[in-house]
Amino acid sequence: MTRIPAVERRSALVAAALRVVAERGVAQATTRAIVAEAGMSLASFHYAFASRDELMAELIRHVVAREGAAILGDAEHTEPAPLRRILREGLQRYVDHLTSDPLREKAMLELTQWALRSPSMQPLARLQYERYHALAAEALGSAAARSGTLWLHPLPDLARLLVSLTDGLTIAWLVDNDEGATTALIDLAADTLAALGRPAEESPHR
Repeated sequence: MTRIPAVERRSALVAAALRVVAERGVAQATTRAIVAEAGMSLASFHYAFASRDELMAELIRHVVAREGAAILGDAEHTEPAPLRRILREGLQRYVDHLTSDPLREKAMLELTQWALRSPSMQPLARLQYERYHALAAEALGSAAARSGTLWLHPLPDLARLLVSLTDGLTIAWLVDNDEGATTALIDLAADTLAALGRPAEESPHR
């Protein structure tokens, strides 16, 4: 029998866990259900992860990293551009990422609610949103640098605002799948966020 490298084994289990959580919920995402979905044995699971909680934490890291790559785009794409355009393009990339795999977002929403209901698992929800906020801060910092903008509010506060906007956008799209309304929403979100920055040479000292 061919031995699967540990990295590939972990990746396959994360992908299987994502499918099981999205389709059946976290409560049904038992270790047995996950290994069955991955076509592996229980022994294979314990070779890759110490526990289901460790797998769920890895699942969060995996999904947020993919979202980060989608939102930030090409790291080398740093030429100057107007702030509103940069924000609008980033939001569009997020929507494209969302609509490409709705089950992924359903899984993350399910995982958040499950963690919040279980005191021992609440650190997973905090981990998830710490990563979301860090990603949003990185995206906004990059947008400011590319556009020559100074934000008029602390970056952590703006990052929380952006995450709140994308959370609402995600749930609304999953509920009604309304492409037109989603387009209008990201236009409004880009306008709102862009209004919270000023060209560096015009920004007053605060």
